Amino acid sequence: MGESEGSGGSKLVYQGITLIDGGIIMRTAVAANHRERKGSGNAGTKRRLRLWLGFVILFAGWAGYMFYSQSVELTGRSKQLAQARANEQASIESLNQVKYEVNRLKDPEYIGQIARKKYGLYKPGETPILKSPDGK
Repeated sequence: MGESEGSGGSKLVYQGITLIDGGIIMRTAVAANHRERKGSGNAGTKRRLRLWLGFVILFAGWAGYMFYSQSVELTGRSKQLAQARANEQASIESLNQVKYEVNRLKDPEYIGQIARKKYGLYKPGETPILKSPDGK
């Protein structure tokens, strides 16, 4: 803290603020210079802030676009997977049916039933019982 006598009264200078008799506050040249530097630095700060905000907005836009495109892709792939699983299930059921039919064809009695129904073949000495054409 410094005190100086100047024109007509006492001055008290403390951290760049000058107190003059009667309680009037006056800023010194140091404070004015600081304010000018702060103003010129403020433009650079605003520019950096706008640049940073621009990058953040661009990144957020890109991230949103990627999220949307990947969700659309995921939906399409899920539908393909469901279709493939349905086809696989149908193929498995068909394969099981064919395996069952092959096992039945190994049975001589089943082969005899097919021979009687499809081809009208009977064992020797067997008398066929046929339905009459009128259904009685």
